[in-house]
Amino acid sequence: MAVCEILSVGTEILLGDILNTNSQYLSRALAGMGISVLHHTTVGDNHARLAQAVREALGRSDIIIATGGLGPTADDITAEVCCKEFGFELEFNKEIADGIKKYFDSRGMEMPETNLKQAYVPKGGEAFENPMGTAPGMGMKKGGKCLVILPGPPHEMSVIFTQSVVPYLAEYSSCTIISHEIRTMGIGESALAELCSDLLDGENPTVAPYCKIGEALLRVTARAENAEAAEKLAAPVIEEIKSRAGEYIYGIDCENIEGAVVPALNEAGLTVATAESCTAGLVAKRLTDIPGASAVFSHGVITYANEVKEKALGVKHETLEKFGAVSEETAREMAQGIRRVSGADIGVSVTGFAGPDSDEPGKAPGLMYVALDCDKCSLCEKLETGKADRNFNRTFAASRALHLIIKALKG
Repeated sequence: MAVCEILSVGTEILLGDILNTNSQYLSRALAGMGISVLHHTTVGDNHARLAQAVREALGRSDIIIATGGLGPTADDITAEVCCKEFGFELEFNKEIADGIKKYFDSRGMEMPETNLKQAYVPKGGEAFENPMGTAPGMGMKKGGKCLVILPGPPHEMSVIFTQSVVPYLAEYSSCTIISHEIRTMGIGESALAELCSDLLDGENPTVAPYCKIGEALLRVTARAENAEAAEKLAAPVIEEIKSRAGEYIYGIDCENIEGAVVPALNEAGLTVATAESCTAGLVAKRLTDIPGASAVFSHGVITYANEVKEKALGVKHETLEKFGAVSEETAREMAQGIRRVSGADIGVSVTGFAGPDSDEPGKAPGLMYVALDCDKCSLCEKLETGKADRNFNRTFAASRALHLIIKALKG
């Protein structure tokens, strides 16, 4: 099986100015081709360090895919360095140069002369058309090794990879690898791993646990000669996990909890409204991040002050006085109130102490309540993260509030 290394070029990645999504995309795509990615390397726009990184990659990997550093400026050195280290010369390609000029002409812009730097491609290699920009991708093969260079912008990189690089790497693809993510909430990673401990020992398919804020997931990965055969290997394992952890599973192969909630509400023909205190609209925001949310989301209110909880939602003054704003009783009345005010089928609420401090003596940061009210049920969960991390607590509470919707729809 071919071994691949992804080489990400850009000082901005090292500084944390941008998130490197290219490596994630490429790793997933290559796994689907049966090509193993064993190394991720990130290097800045420095000639000597990039050259060293390329030499090391060529020494341990069959395939190297470099992204970034194909622009027209002086610090864009990826093509120059990679070709030199791999023993290829760069040559001017008039057809590519004409294409770059047409790109600017079609936008009513004059092409800077520096962009002609992007028309230099490896002699004896391949140039991959870039329909989304000016820098072509490049491919070189020699001595059983393969080096591919792609532009850094993700929308350019992914298109070139799909259209040109996938067929270019076909000879290295010996099998197909598929993965499915089984997402759960309400059970920790270690407890989930223990529940499925014997399945974690399998070699094909493999089952691996992972955790994210407020949830845990199992990734089932199978390898076979084609996708259909791989799916047949994975299917019984997935069914076994569903039989063991079904009460905690909120979705399979969905990106997040909101990505499961909106389609489920659409399918049920129900609407939801939210009343939020400590999450400050995060639940509503995450719901409306999903296309189609307008069909199921009706209202969202932020009620930090107690008087607003009373006036906007009808939370009883006596409830707030006796139990406090952060309590099961208040959370339940907030859910009931937003449902009544909005006319939605489901009302969801969040109240709590996001941190780093608590407003009430004896109640710690990370203490939060999420509640739901609908015709069929009334639910409330007490959350205690034990953390003073404001972002963590908000994310955790919003996820668990969304999970209540899944629980209610399951009955």
